[in-house]
Amino acid sequence: MPRPASTDYRPRMSDLRGKSVLITGAASGIGRLMAQKMAREGARLVLWDIDRDGLDAFRTELSAAGYPVRSYVCNLTDRRAIAATAAQTLRDGSVDVLVNNAGVVSGKPLLEESDEEILRTFDVNTLALFWTTRAFLPAMLARDSGHVVTIASAAGLVGTARLVDYCASKHAAVGFDESLRLELKRHAKHIQTTVVCPFYISTGMFAGVKTRFPRLLPIMDPDDVAERIVRAIRTNRRRLILPPFVYTTWLARLLPVDVFDGLMHFFGVSKSMDEFTGRGKTTIPEERTPGRVAEGR
Repeated sequence: MPRPASTDYRPRMSDLRGKSVLITGAASGIGRLMAQKMAREGARLVLWDIDRDGLDAFRTELSAAGYPVRSYVCNLTDRRAIAATAAQTLRDGSVDVLVNNAGVVSGKPLLEESDEEILRTFDVNTLALFWTTRAFLPAMLARDSGHVVTIASAAGLVGTARLVDYCASKHAAVGFDESLRLELKRHAKHIQTTVVCPFYISTGMFAGVKTRFPRLLPIMDPDDVAERIVRAIRTNRRRLILPPFVYTTWLARLLPVDVFDGLMHFFGVSKSMDEFTGRGKTTIPEERTPGRVAEGR
């Protein structure tokens, strides 16, 4: 398949050495892998996660290896908790790169989801993007330097069954990045944005999902995805979609709806969640207060 349009790239490279990089959902999955890779490139890590034990263990591991790292426990379902944690983070140092990585999924048909599960999905996958970016963007604007990374999903480009809330939240995340990018072009020359839209990744978050054509739509390797994301940030790539076959969804949308739906069925997308198990039962935050669950991807 030909290389995606050159508008997805920026020619100027970004050196991560010495940069302060904040990653949400950093204690596990893609967030953890990105942190390890960025640490090896000389970044100063700022790690956020709801999992205190996992976060403490990861910080200890990185510190023992000699990498500079700060960590903060934060519940992304709580706007006030995000504001307080961001304020403390900024008191302790600057943030050059914000990686909005944390995400949650329920994987249930719409009518089987509880109100709390739907709210949690949008709190973590969508609204947290607004609260973290509003917290750290002003300092980036003041120095006209920074990078905001949105880890969205291929589910932000195409919907599928048993992911109504998740797909809607990730469509919103894609729109958030696009609108923010255009807004920043009017106000800042050197603040970059990157949106990442991967197909299913084998981190456990989507355990049980199936793909009909693994050569075209493979269940993706977490380490490879993390490496590609870090490279996209370093090269100021505006948009990273994985695998490249997902780019064809834009052409497919020119077709009549029934034909588009038929293609999604043929390629197995609309049935990919039929055997989903995920990471198992999750706990819904009680009264959506700090200290409960918000998974990294």
